[in-house]
Amino acid sequence: MRIRVVDAFAERAFTGNPAAVCVLEDGPWPDESWMQSVAAEMNHAETAFVRPSERADADWDLRWFTPTLEERLCGHATLATTHALAADGKVSGKTSFATLSGILTATVAEDGITLDFPVNLPVATPVPDGLAAAIQTEPLETYVTGELRDLLVVVQDEATVRAVVPDYDVLAGIIERGRLRGVIVTASSSEYDFVSRFFAPGSGIPEDPVTGSAHTSLAPYWASRLGRDELVGYQASARGGVVRVVPAGDRVYLKGRAITVLDGELYV
Repeated sequence: MRIRVVDAFAERAFTGNPAAVCVLEDGPWPDESWMQSVAAEMNHAETAFVRPSERADADWDLRWFTPTLEERLCGHATLATTHALAADGKVSGKTSFATLSGILTATVAEDGITLDFPVNLPVATPVPDGLAAAIQTEPLETYVTGELRDLLVVVQDEATVRAVVPDYDVLAGIIERGRLRGVIVTASSSEYDFVSRFFAPGSGIPEDPVTGSAHTSLAPYWASRLGRDELVGYQASARGGVVRVVPAGDRVYLKGRAITVLDGELYV
């Protein structure tokens, strides 16, 4: 079986967020435990499995696995999958995916790939006990982000975001107690509109390099604060990546580029 590694939300190789992509033939899904084992073997934040759909409302069926569990929504692996399909000549222009988060669409253009995702509006919540110690800074505001249930943490400035060195054990406890997916730390930026980082130690992802799905909450939050609907976010991980966002009611458009860095054969 062919398997590729694609750097998503990347302007050049070895930046952005790598995802493994397996394009399957027609037919049933492989055994779920096998897909989880492949994801653990690849050990990227996400491994995507995509197959032609038999549904009337979708072109493809798409599933995402972290090294430890199946995910409900993933932006960078959807971008990576679309890039791989386009490279094979299987999609051009707009295509649709049936996923655990409903029907998602992606549009391929010369200047990048645009994803159409459901919005996850932030709802204010009290600062969890131990959070300041876990991220080594005092939060200004905290929110829970819709169905994704990330904790969105607003801090003083970009330097604070970049300087965060989490206590992952404490952070994992906060995530478990709050029944959260992960923690987003964010602030405004002078070079970009906003910066962020994403931590999900409970999902086998201590720090995710670039998290497209987190921007379904970051986009409406910063659009309301900055008074603009077209924004550029930068996820300030070690690899880093740019995500262009446009909130549009109950949807968010996420735009970025992708680069294939490995193309190989899976023998098992």
